[in-house]
Amino acid sequence: MMALLLPALVGGVLTGGVYALVALGLTLIYGVLHIVNFAHGSLLMVAMFGAWLLATRLGLDPLAAVPLMAGAMFAIGWGLYRFVIGPVGRGDDRGVLLATLGVAVVLDNAALIAFTGDSRSIETPYALQMVQAGPLLIPLAKLVAFAGAMLIALLLWAFMALTDTGRAIRAVAREPEGAALVGIRPARIFALAYGIGIACLGAAGCLLLPSFYVSPQVGGMFVLVAFTVVVLGGMGSFPGAVVGALLVGITENLGNLYLGESLGPICVPLLFIAVLLVRPTGLFGAVR
Repeated sequence: MMALLLPALVGGVLTGGVYALVALGLTLIYGVLHIVNFAHGSLLMVAMFGAWLLATRLGLDPLAAVPLMAGAMFAIGWGLYRFVIGPVGRGDDRGVLLATLGVAVVLDNAALIAFTGDSRSIETPYALQMVQAGPLLIPLAKLVAFAGAMLIALLLWAFMALTDTGRAIRAVAREPEGAALVGIRPARIFALAYGIGIACLGAAGCLLLPSFYVSPQVGGMFVLVAFTVVVLGGMGSFPGAVVGALLVGITENLGNLYLGESLGPICVPLLFIAVLLVRPTGLFGAVR
């Protein structure tokens, strides 16, 4: 039994690491803008297709493309909020929410026109390589993706906690009117926070591609997991997003192991309900 349980646990942790990176962007956007970003999954799909194009057209390895795609997705996210979502929403939360939904619809249909509905993947020299760790054989691509996701999560935490820009973002998240009184421009901070949240998707898309496929529908699957992680960990909580993602990854793998792939997915909603029954604000959410 242990021979099956240990690989499932390790696999769940590795999967949860990448889930965490997707969820961190979502929780940052919620924590600052106080909206649920319906375009999150569609923008992840854009990032994955971008990494796929760099790999197939320019021969650039997805792992080497992480800085490039993160920068490109930051620019896309900043531009979307600055020139589309912000003006359309006009400062109203419901308007911004509908604007992100509209962006998602446009991106999904544009991807269907450009790439059709086919799934695509790439071949890398390390895609099938395994790392020996005692009795375990760990896929190298997933191990690197986990390490990269955790490093980016740490850098994001350091940026938010230790830099003046990070403090400005946290100030606007807590009290935008008070932040404006001391010279911080909330509109710029909103665009910056949205851009950083989408930059996380640029990195996640590159880390996912060596061991996963990309299609115009792929974002929907990951964004459902990301929403679950964000609520499970506590809305707006960075530590909650990481812990929640690891729990979801482990629960997902254990469910597939013991119940099979048909019934296994039910374990994540059951975990979600169980945690919220005990702690409605999530694991790290503030109790009101």
